[in-house]
Amino acid sequence: MNDEIAHPDLLAEEQLGDVLSRTERPPRAGALSASLTLSWRALLKIKHVPFQLFDVTAFPLMNTLLFTFLFGGALAGSPQEYIQFLLPGILVQAIVFITVYTGVGLNTDIDKGLFDRFQSLPIWQPAPLVGALLGDVLRYSMAAFMVVGLGLLLGFRPGGGVTGVLLALGLVLLFAFSLSWIWIVVGLTVENPESVMTTSFLLLFPVTFVSNIFVDPVTMPGWLQTVVRLNPVTHLVDAARGLMHGNVAIGDVTWVLVASVIIVAVFAPLSLRMYHKER
Repeated sequence: MNDEIAHPDLLAEEQLGDVLSRTERPPRAGALSASLTLSWRALLKIKHVPFQLFDVTAFPLMNTLLFTFLFGGALAGSPQEYIQFLLPGILVQAIVFITVYTGVGLNTDIDKGLFDRFQSLPIWQPAPLVGALLGDVLRYSMAAFMVVGLGLLLGFRPGGGVTGVLLALGLVLLFAFSLSWIWIVVGLTVENPESVMTTSFLLLFPVTFVSNIFVDPVTMPGWLQTVVRLNPVTHLVDAARGLMHGNVAIGDVTWVLVASVIIVAVFAPLSLRMYHKER
């Protein structure tokens, strides 16, 4: 009788050792590492689906050019005069609209079963949501810098200088980050990405157009001025416009900061609860 037949347990152990890795297992990814990895994945989507870049770049640039040259002469006497008023507002409109794609991307991942795979991995479980948000903030930044760059080429001259522009960009990105949590809830609720787009546009079109982005509200009827003053986008535009031109009202900035905190406080826990329920 040979040794293999005499010691079957020893044979099985040797065969198992041949297929298992002998290197030390890497440490488990922490919350920060997992979130950054998944945020990088969100950016790689642009590489594999370049059409997403069109939404981030071409759409905001096209809007800036169209509104500047279509309405500039009629509303301010010239496009160069109008761009001083319009650019902070069109920046807010562009970024607010882009936040919708956070919910669309999340719903697409759920629809394809990708989140089932994430939930089976030994990672910090909120990382897919946090990573997607971090990646999208970089996308918002890309759109913001392109709109401001185009504005400078068209004659926009911010009185607040570089510091004012950067502070305005930071405030707009902070509000966009908080707004994205709402679209995460929508993405976890509706059936498909088309429903996310439809739901979001039903809300965003009236919120962005019934505001002070394009014209001064003093020309509007009294009841409409009241609606515009209550619109959160109006306060964000006032704050961004004030920071860029060096005449910021602290009340507007405070209002935006408080609104952002409230949105995150309400919708971030709700999103995480729905995400765990999805499991």
